[in-house]
Amino acid sequence: MNIEDYGIIGDTQTVALVGRNGSIDWLCLPRFDSGACFAALLGTEEHGFWKIAPVEPIIAIRRRYRKSTLVLETEFETAGGCVRLIDCMPPRNGDADVVRLVQGLRGRVRMKMQLVIRFDYGSIVPWVRRAGERLEVVAGPDALSFWSGVETHGEGLTTVAEFEIAEGQEIPFELLWHPSHEPPERCHDVPRHIAQTEQWWCDWSARSKCEGEWSEAIERSLITLKALTYAPTGGIVAAPTTSLPEHPGGVRNWDYRFCWLRDSAFTLQVLMRHGHTAEACAWRDWLLRAVAGEPAKMQLMYGVQGERRLEEYELPWLPGYEGSKPVRVGNAAFSQFQLDIYGELMDSLHQAREAGIASGTDGWRLQLAVMRFLETAWREPDEGIWEVRGPRRHFTHSKLMAWVAFDRAVKAVEGCGCEGPVERWRTHRDALRQEICERGFSRKKGAFVQVYDGEDLDASLLLVPLVGFLPADDERVRGTVAAIERELLIDGFVLRYRSESYVDGLPPGEGTFLLCTFWLVDNYALAGRGEEARALFERLLAIRNDLGLLAEQYDPRSGRLLGNFPQAFSHIGLANTARYLAGEGRPDGLRPA
Repeated sequence: MNIEDYGIIGDTQTVALVGRNGSIDWLCLPRFDSGACFAALLGTEEHGFWKIAPVEPIIAIRRRYRKSTLVLETEFETAGGCVRLIDCMPPRNGDADVVRLVQGLRGRVRMKMQLVIRFDYGSIVPWVRRAGERLEVVAGPDALSFWSGVETHGEGLTTVAEFEIAEGQEIPFELLWHPSHEPPERCHDVPRHIAQTEQWWCDWSARSKCEGEWSEAIERSLITLKALTYAPTGGIVAAPTTSLPEHPGGVRNWDYRFCWLRDSAFTLQVLMRHGHTAEACAWRDWLLRAVAGEPAKMQLMYGVQGERRLEEYELPWLPGYEGSKPVRVGNAAFSQFQLDIYGELMDSLHQAREAGIASGTDGWRLQLAVMRFLETAWREPDEGIWEVRGPRRHFTHSKLMAWVAFDRAVKAVEGCGCEGPVERWRTHRDALRQEICERGFSRKKGAFVQVYDGEDLDASLLLVPLVGFLPADDERVRGTVAAIERELLIDGFVLRYRSESYVDGLPPGEGTFLLCTFWLVDNYALAGRGEEARALFERLLAIRNDLGLLAEQYDPRSGRLLGNFPQAFSHIGLANTARYLAGEGRPDGLRPA
């Protein structure tokens, strides 16, 4: 299936991907970054899946989320009738739980359920035994307890149930994860679990400030971002999947099930602007725990509980999505130096402070330590926002975000009553401004460029007016937008950069980057190009799947979503841009310096 053929369900600790065909092909338990027990997404059915679907040919499939929730409904139309499959993961009160309910809507339909469980990304065939009315599946530390409202039997290594459902009937299914050394919970009131899950999401969504023309799109993005939060700690993952390719058949396949400071900071800002201050406080506390220590050793990403070692390795037994190898677990970028994260960190905490969310003594002490480090570190080359695996360079975007860090530190003193060496910070801010304008701007191109003294373009420089470095009507900003339109657009969508330049140390080939395209919309709007902004934004909305979800990238030629899914970055861009086009302030809430 295509990436856009999947929907998600989740419990704010992990996420399952559910296909249009009724198959759960990806699920990591008990956390986002745990080993998958269903890994067919990156392999075949033998690597684990759970499918419930009609036996007879399907005439039509309709999907939707129940309003304001993450409760997924899929309707299958057949010649014999119509059935509905309801999927959700109740917010955790104990064991991790996936519940599924089949409802007969019309006529009579023959159904088949198939369950293949393989722990550790499809590599471990577990022990399976009957325990009363349940099926117990065990391997090492993991156990799954399966219960079905109909009789099941084994077909080789597959658990199967075949049944007929008539109008008005309901047949429930439940899958519980629990530590193998502990007994599972013994409750299988599936309709009640679904009702409670629906109410939980409705209560959460009711706190969202979503109004105006695109309120439904904003709400769906906020729900998706909430699904990517890890409730026990407040950490926020970039995406719930690994190794979905940026180019089918290629090697640009990365594990995104971790908490990038950059992605988390952007997510925090969006949630905070839409009324979700509890998530802001939880993330701030997660941040203080995760980065505790020397700011010089602050990482660009951590595990959901603040883990620092995210060693990258490959899973050779998985053939990859559409043959895209290698399949990777972990992410070697955790050891990179990325200068921009300090700007995103300072900006997020500054915006939280302006919103009335105090960072406290520990929060400001962290920021002071970060600024002491940055006073010397900003002159160093880094791997940049795109985490290049080539040599370190002086990336213009990295210097821009270092400028943001100093600018927000100055604003904290001038406008919020914080104490710090503001004169030194102003000096560094001014030095960065001068250097960026002299070395990060190409007079030949008439545009800001990817690296100092270079000529290649980079869509991250669309942030120049969005972070308040220069106004949108500055000729250097206009020139940058024009150059990006000339060289980085494919059918109106924006590439991050030309991958043929080999700046990232990888073979070329990837889709357009959706967050960068949202940034272009913001630039159009700031420059008074309102009709173009709305037209491009509507095109971005149109490439969402039928459930309102976006991946990281998009291929305009094939019309397919690419990369890990759903992607926080893309939904951040959607919510920010929609709010801005609706007339609710700048796209990122910032004011020019």
